[in-house]
Amino acid sequence: MHPISDEGPSLLKISDKLSLRYEKSGSGPPLVLLHTIRTQLEHFRDLAPLLARSFTVYAVDLPGHGHSPIDRSATYDEPYMRQGVVGFLEALNLRDVTIVGESIGAVLALTAAAEVPDRIRAVYALNTYDYETRYGDGIRRGNWFANIIVGSLQIPIFGAIGAALADRRILGKIMGGGYADRRKLPADLLDEFHKTGGRPHYHYVEYVERKVLSGWRSWSKARERYAAVKAPVTLIYGDKDWSRVPERERTKALLKNARMVTLPNTGHFSAVENPKGAANVILA
Repeated sequence: MHPISDEGPSLLKISDKLSLRYEKSGSGPPLVLLHTIRTQLEHFRDLAPLLARSFTVYAVDLPGHGHSPIDRSATYDEPYMRQGVVGFLEALNLRDVTIVGESIGAVLALTAAAEVPDRIRAVYALNTYDYETRYGDGIRRGNWFANIIVGSLQIPIFGAIGAALADRRILGKIMGGGYADRRKLPADLLDEFHKTGGRPHYHYVEYVERKVLSGWRSWSKARERYAAVKAPVTLIYGDKDWSRVPERERTKALLKNARMVTLPNTGHFSAVENPKGAANVILA
């Protein structure tokens, strides 16, 4: 597992109950990277160096994810997570920010841009996860295995037990549904996600992951905030993303200044599967 930066990670205190781990690299205007559920800032290990040639890159562990501490009183829905992102921007007093997110990170990039428009220069939203009509809808579109396992997580008691017992093999099959070519899911990255999420007494999978999923309505409701985004937006979708074309067009129509780009032979986790393609769009 190669690091994103030579400096290594830092932990930024946002409030008494919220701190966020992040890594900083490169030089130039600020660019913030926001990952998705069940991942962490290392999700961008191949994309960040490409962007760091032109930007000062801040790769962030979302609240309760990666090595950002868990708050057992938090909801981990979109409004809560958004406040964490906004808090990060404000704590470092970042302005003229290019904000890049993948999946739920893309939703947060858009809603944070709507909340603090004076801080945001541009938004790049990769495979925006804002179309759910049921628990875990997007992830469950990946394959039959993901549909069964993720769907079962909503069941009281059983869901928490099942989440706690999820091993690397199960995680790999579920995440594999987010790739156009499952062979492009790196084994060492999968190891890192599994090790981080499953470390003793951490309770990420049983608590945070299930909280994010149970708040599925909040990720769809987030679309109501898109009209307030003032910065130019580029929607980047893998052609094999879980979202359907009408859902992508709906998102674009809600934004005042948006364009859409489709990456060929790319699934939901485009920052991992096709980092060069994503970087080319962002750096164009």
